[in-house]
Amino acid sequence: MLDVRRLRLLRELARRGTIAAVAEALAFSPSAVSQQLGVLEREAGLPLLERTGRRVRLTPAGQNLVLHAEAVLERLERADADLAAARGGLSGALRIGAFPTATRAIVPAALVALARLHPGLEPMVRETDPAEVAHALRAGDLDVALVHTYDFVPAAREPGLTTEPLYGEAMYLAVPAGDAPGDSDSDSDSDSDCGPGPGTGEPSGQGPVLRAHADAPWITATPGTLCHTMTVRACQAAGFTPRVRHRVDEFATVLALVAAGQGVAVVPQLGVTGPADPAVRLTRLAMQRRTGLAFRSGARTHPAVAAFGAALRAAVPPDLAGSRAAQ
Repeated sequence: MLDVRRLRLLRELARRGTIAAVAEALAFSPSAVSQQLGVLEREAGLPLLERTGRRVRLTPAGQNLVLHAEAVLERLERADADLAAARGGLSGALRIGAFPTATRAIVPAALVALARLHPGLEPMVRETDPAEVAHALRAGDLDVALVHTYDFVPAAREPGLTTEPLYGEAMYLAVPAGDAPGDSDSDSDSDSDCGPGPGTGEPSGQGPVLRAHADAPWITATPGTLCHTMTVRACQAAGFTPRVRHRVDEFATVLALVAAGQGVAVVPQLGVTGPADPAVRLTRLAMQRRTGLAFRSGARTHPAVAAFGAALRAAVPPDLAGSRAAQ
């Protein structure tokens, strides 16, 4: 009989590529991972791995077994969900991953609703870059997470995970007010307004808008993040590669740098908070950031996951909720 824990190790190896990466992710020593995979090969009765230098590659039999492992692990998630529903009453920890703008603008209201409806549940929020969510969910470090994708950065399919859409956001080009051609689209004057909403006017054709600032210094997120990739690809689609001066992940700081004349940037709707800054001009672009709720396949009906999803949807501001149909 194949051991489920060893099947999970094989699945992680298929996703991460090296035994060292699997060991780090699952808090094992590399030798322990190698030993357990060797036992799995003996259980299977044929080679599952091919070693090429420091890397390990799955044999066709190993790749096929990973597909079976995905199905087995999904079935176990469903069983866990059924048992949780049968026990009745939500209690215990719910480990939540969220990126900063959603953590600030949407998650707190959802947590308030959860505390009122399910006082025995203990939500635990950890800021997690969406690029890291898949591994964290599969490793069991998170139970549920908010993830986002951008136009120009389509989401890759993640085996073993399911994502449900939550909302969409408008995207804006932020430039120093004195440098921007044309009239500003921004008239936000309250903390609940995230700049001009999706219903305010029509988005600008982003190619010409971006090209107008092709020679300007740009402010992007750090390389390796979806936000950085989005800005670079949007500019490349407009016919140029941005000259990056600053690399900053926090959008409030990005806007402060724009206001100081340090460059231009592309920011999402939830990144534009508080009173409008007269030193920054915002132009809505014809692109979106889309946010979804991700969890392990089979966990959709788990009462805690379902309750958090319902609380999140109720917490989405109306100017974002109108974008759901576009997802």
